[in-house]
Amino acid sequence: MENLDLTVLRALAQWRAHGQDAVLATVVHTWGSSPRPIGCIMALRGDGMVMGSVSGGCIEYDLIDRYTKPGAADALAHEGPPQFVKYGVTADEAHRFGLPCGGTLQILVEFNPEAEAIEQLLARLDAGELVHRRVRLADGAVTLEAAEHPADLLIDAQEVVNTFGPGYRMLIIGAGQMSEYLATMALFCGFSVTVCDPREEFSGSWSVAGARLVTTMPDDTVAEMKPDGRTCVIALTHDPKLDDLALLQALETPAFYIGAIGSRRNSALRQQRMIEYLDQTEESLKHLRGPVGIYIGSKTPPEIAVSVMAEILAVKNGVPLPRDMDVAHVKDLQEITPNDAANVCFVIHDDA
Repeated sequence: MENLDLTVLRALAQWRAHGQDAVLATVVHTWGSSPRPIGCIMALRGDGMVMGSVSGGCIEYDLIDRYTKPGAADALAHEGPPQFVKYGVTADEAHRFGLPCGGTLQILVEFNPEAEAIEQLLARLDAGELVHRRVRLADGAVTLEAAEHPADLLIDAQEVVNTFGPGYRMLIIGAGQMSEYLATMALFCGFSVTVCDPREEFSGSWSVAGARLVTTMPDDTVAEMKPDGRTCVIALTHDPKLDDLALLQALETPAFYIGAIGSRRNSALRQQRMIEYLDQTEESLKHLRGPVGIYIGSKTPPEIAVSVMAEILAVKNGVPLPRDMDVAHVKDLQEITPNDAANVCFVIHDDA
C-alpha cells in the first residue's frame, strides 16, 4: 500500500491515457474544522469512479452529482481553466456535507489534466524527487519544478502550488515478531517497508506480504537505501552487532526518525557504547531516539508496535509530544524496580 497521493495520481494518469474524462480536485482552503487537510487530492472519472478523498464522503457525492450524473457530461468534458468550488458556507450546507463545527473548505477542480504531465510527475516522484506542481489559474497550464524542502500548499491570484513527495519509507532492522506488527501498520499508513535481517533463523520465517525483505548487513542496507527526509529507520533486534552500525549510518542521513527499541538502561548503554568506542558525542547522538514509542502502558508486541508507530507518525507530522507521553520519563516517575520488570513478559520499553 503506497502513499495515497501516488495512488490517486496513478489512477488519474491511467484514466487519461485511455482517453477517459476525469477531474483532479484539490483542497486549497479550509476555515474552521475540516475532515481533510489542505493539499489533499481526489480524482473523479466520468463514470463516477473516485480515487482519494477531499472529505468524509459527502462532498465526494456532490462532486459526482455535479460532474458525472446525467446532464453533467459537458461539465466534466470542460476544457477551460480550473474552477473553485466552496462547501459549508451556511449552517445548512455544513450539515448537508458533513462538515464538523460549521467548517468550510474550498476545492480547486482541474478538468482533464494531461496524461503526459501526470506521468512526468509520477516519474519524478518514483525517482525520489520532491516536486512543486504549479497550476496556472488563468488556463490550467501545469509546470513542474524540483523542491528542496516539503512545503504547504500555496495559492494566490495567479496560481496554486502543491508540493508532492515520494512515498514515505521505513527500514526495520530485525525480522522478529515485533517487526511483523510494525511493518503491517506502516504498510497501512502508506509507507514502503524494507525489513533487514541477515539472521536466517529470523528472516526465514518472515511472512508480511508487501514488505521487502533483505538479508544484507544492516549498515550496508542503510547505505544502499540512502535515507532522505521521508525515511525512518528503526532497530528492533536488541543486538548491538546489528543495530549500532546501522543506527550510526542512519544518523549521517536526513532521515526524519531514527530509533531503537530497548529499556532505559539498554538505551543508556547504547549511548555510552557509541561514545566510548565509536567516536560519537552527545551532540552527534541527539537525533537517536530510545526508548522508542509513546507511553500507552503497552506490554505486548502488538501494543508496543502501536506505540512506536504512533511516535513515528507524530514526528512525521510535526506534532510535538508532551513529556508525560515520553516512555523514559513516565517509567522514571513510576520507579519500576528490576524485580518488577523481570516479572513482566515482553516489556520491551523497560526490560531490565
